[in-house]
Amino acid sequence: MTMRSGFAVSTFFIVSVILLSACGTDSPAREGREGVASGHDARAAAANDATYDASLDSLRMEGEVHLHNVKQLTFGGNNAEAYWSRDDDQLIFQSDWDRINGQGCDQIYVMDPDAGLTGSPTDYTLVSTGEGRTTCSYFLPDGRIIYGSTHEGDRACPDPAVFDQGRYVWPIYDTYDIYMADADGSGAELLIGGPGYDAEATVSPDGRYIIFTSTRSGDLELWRYEMASGDLLQLTSSLGYDGGAFFSPDSKQIVWRTSRPTGADADAYRSLLARGFVEPSSMNIFVADIDGSNVRQVTDLPGANWAPYFHPSGEEILFASNHHSQDAGGRVFNIFAIDTDGSNLRQITFSRTFDSFPMFSYDGTRLAFSSNRTVSGVETRETNVFVADWVE
Repeated sequence: MTMRSGFAVSTFFIVSVILLSACGTDSPAREGREGVASGHDARAAAANDATYDASLDSLRMEGEVHLHNVKQLTFGGNNAEAYWSRDDDQLIFQSDWDRINGQGCDQIYVMDPDAGLTGSPTDYTLVSTGEGRTTCSYFLPDGRIIYGSTHEGDRACPDPAVFDQGRYVWPIYDTYDIYMADADGSGAELLIGGPGYDAEATVSPDGRYIIFTSTRSGDLELWRYEMASGDLLQLTSSLGYDGGAFFSPDSKQIVWRTSRPTGADADAYRSLLARGFVEPSSMNIFVADIDGSNVRQVTDLPGANWAPYFHPSGEEILFASNHHSQDAGGRVFNIFAIDTDGSNLRQITFSRTFDSFPMFSYDGTRLAFSSNRTVSGVETRETNVFVADWVE
């Protein structure tokens, strides 16, 4: 995401978006929003159980009508971008939580969301190398994983983000490349690399393509990698940051976050990018066909609108936004939904702090997301992973 010039960034906001480098489904698209994919009747029934008692759902906020049985999966540090395995049995995520990670910057882990997670280090399995800094992991259909990492450039953590003349900026590490490994993290090998930043990779539901963000053309653009041939196709070409892309359930469309700076903002963007930074605050959500054609802007909102993900129907998009808290300095991020034609905007989560990175399970019954919420409602600088039953 990128920030408009002059936007006041609170310390709380900075901690929340430090994981911002975020960036398909295997199941078929549903027929309409009320349809239910096969193979998950038990979960769907539980989520819509008439005996559900909201008073016992202590992590669910008032107004969160689509969420039942909210469950916390991590318990400290910064944990984000939790994405499902194709059988919905595991989540892969990035974390700097010092209880499980001694590296000092993000590494990639997997966990079982249905286990009785208590925060024990044994609940989480390291699947990245433990070196460098990592970002944006994802499961391939066959269970292998991909993720971005700087470890071949330097085994140590790269320098953290810094302020630039009082503004928050995010570093674009040119040592990021994309790696593929077995499900347990073994056999890691370079998949997509070369000079410049290559990261934010996700996989199409049919397994044919990987989409990622790269500076290989001189700007932060979306690129498509074909798994069978290794062929590359540049999908975007307009000035600005294009990133965090995902495929639609039918593998025919992509959704992503983008900035489109003009005038003085464009000059500032170019200047920062030349120094290896981007300033995150003003972004909107776009969709296109998987070859980059038929581009459509979905949101036209102030502030940062980012972390989009398709609803299982393919007709809606969930995304994170602070457009509703601009009068308060943009400090509050919540998850919203919008139809793909830009209509029917509505709020999904109601934390008073930070909610983002929504991703549906492949059977469509659960939503994983990251949040600063707590049972007490007290603000925290810790970002944890949560999962909830999704109720239409």
